[in-house]
Amino acid sequence: MLEKFLDYILTEKRYSANTVISYRKDLEDFRQFLLVTEAHEDLLKADYKVVRNFMAHLGEKKIARRSINRKLSTLRSFYLFMMKLGEIQVSPVEHIQTLKFYPEKQIPLSFDEMNNLQMEEFRPQKHDFLKELIIETLYQTGMRRAELTGLLLEAVDLDKLELKVIGKGNKQRIIPMSAKLADDFKEYLKVRKPKVESEKYFFIGPRGTKLNDKFVYSAVNAYLSLVTSKKKKSPHMLRHSFATHVLEHGAEISKVKTLMGHSSLASTQVYTSANIEQLKKVFNNAHPRAIKNVDL
Repeated sequence: MLEKFLDYILTEKRYSANTVISYRKDLEDFRQFLLVTEAHEDLLKADYKVVRNFMAHLGEKKIARRSINRKLSTLRSFYLFMMKLGEIQVSPVEHIQTLKFYPEKQIPLSFDEMNNLQMEEFRPQKHDFLKELIIETLYQTGMRRAELTGLLLEAVDLDKLELKVIGKGNKQRIIPMSAKLADDFKEYLKVRKPKVESEKYFFIGPRGTKLNDKFVYSAVNAYLSLVTSKKKKSPHMLRHSFATHVLEHGAEISKVKTLMGHSSLASTQVYTSANIEQLKKVFNNAHPRAIKNVDL
């Protein structure tokens, strides 16, 4: 039943491969919990009490509430699918509420911090063209880490200055790129040395294989550590900074939603609250009731 569910979300729901991997791990973790506490691995025999115990167990292990909620969401999707198949009559997750949590506010990198990455005094003595290109691509396009590692060679159009990206749910979107980034891509193509099995991917790791998530995270973390003391120095923070900066420079939120590949406007609106001071300036300079020295 587990494999049938995973095949369903991959082929019919068109979830990304990474999402399917996460779902598999969540369900395997729950199955392991069943084995230890209930002496069986049958997911269909789990009841409300067992799921509650599983959540309590995760809490005792200091698993973040966000992660516990994700696992609960996985179980909810699995059991709803089992109900559709007629394997069970009632979902053991039906009356279980998600945990409340207050997400830590993520502060984007500032313009100065991003500009410092271009300055010689903030760069490492030994330049790494690939790592620097990865950072610029993430910041200039706002794409996700998985979208960058999965970027296909044929999806890069240097003449039209466009990138075709496959996002969540296998949805394709087109992202514009700057002429400067296109020039950097051309330089990269001159030194790119893929193995045969990795030829279709644009970004290639040092060993000629497809770029992996760990390499990207390590590169971003190392370079951002040179210019910022902020706690979060991940690829997602470059995506977060991209959205915040283009919104601050006047981009329409609906357009940014499209660039980011968000399914709803609510996901994009998160970035509008990143810099309240900027919003105050816009209000004070533009609203008739806020303009100073106005004659009433």
